[in-house]
Amino acid sequence: MNLKNVLHIAVRSDVGRVRARNEDRIGEDLEIGVVVLADGMGGYRGGDVASAIAVDTILKHLRAAIPSFAPGEIDAATGYPREALAVRQSIIRANKLIFETASAEPQYRGMGTTLVMAIFYDDRMTISNIGDSRMYRFRDEQLEQLTADHTLRQELVDRGFCTPEEARTSLNKNLVTRALGTEPWVKIDIHEHGAVPNDIYLLCSDGLSDMIDDQDIYRILKGSGNDLDTAAEHLISLANENGGKDNVSVVLVSPRKPFPARQQWHQKLARWF
Repeated sequence: MNLKNVLHIAVRSDVGRVRARNEDRIGEDLEIGVVVLADGMGGYRGGDVASAIAVDTILKHLRAAIPSFAPGEIDAATGYPREALAVRQSIIRANKLIFETASAEPQYRGMGTTLVMAIFYDDRMTISNIGDSRMYRFRDEQLEQLTADHTLRQELVDRGFCTPEEARTSLNKNLVTRALGTEPWVKIDIHEHGAVPNDIYLLCSDGLSDMIDDQDIYRILKGSGNDLDTAAEHLISLANENGGKDNVSVVLVSPRKPFPARQQWHQKLARWF
């Protein structure tokens, strides 16, 4: 199902005020309903290489796999949508290729990347993340973080050692506890959510979430009036105004009408008559 006429999207990526180059990478293919954002790690040891491999590998795999699926197809062995299984397999392939590249090329040793992605289908979406790149949903004037950070900061909060506010102010560096490509195998978080027309989904690197808080994100999305391009520009600008200590990337996606995999019975009946 081609979603070019369903999904509205705005994409922005900026080097920030401190870094010499941009190691973030964004990819999208609205024909198959996929958006991907990766934040490379490793500096001159190949962070930009890792993020590029991740995005390119995932898109290549999904472009080959998704068109072959029947509408609403469920995998008989697992009970999961075929799209969700394809997302998982694409990430496994990306992790393997990044790790093998880092192992074979000394200048890339230790490189890796965070990842957040979504695929839209059948009035739903499957999302996945590794590391501290995030996805938010803005629905009915409510902002919710849909992904969980894989960081030392979040582990301390989850274990009750501190509040989110205390962790944010006391830790000088938010260490990532899970990344793509740094080990032969990676644990992958995958979730499924319903997708409603006029939802706004924000995918972002930590260059945004470390520079502005959720209240600012809420304020900008609420005030955008569904103008995704303006909202994306404001998010990037505010992150830079607050220091721009890292590359900052955002993807805003909004479905503007339903996109069921199969027509409802009354729609088919109307076509017959």
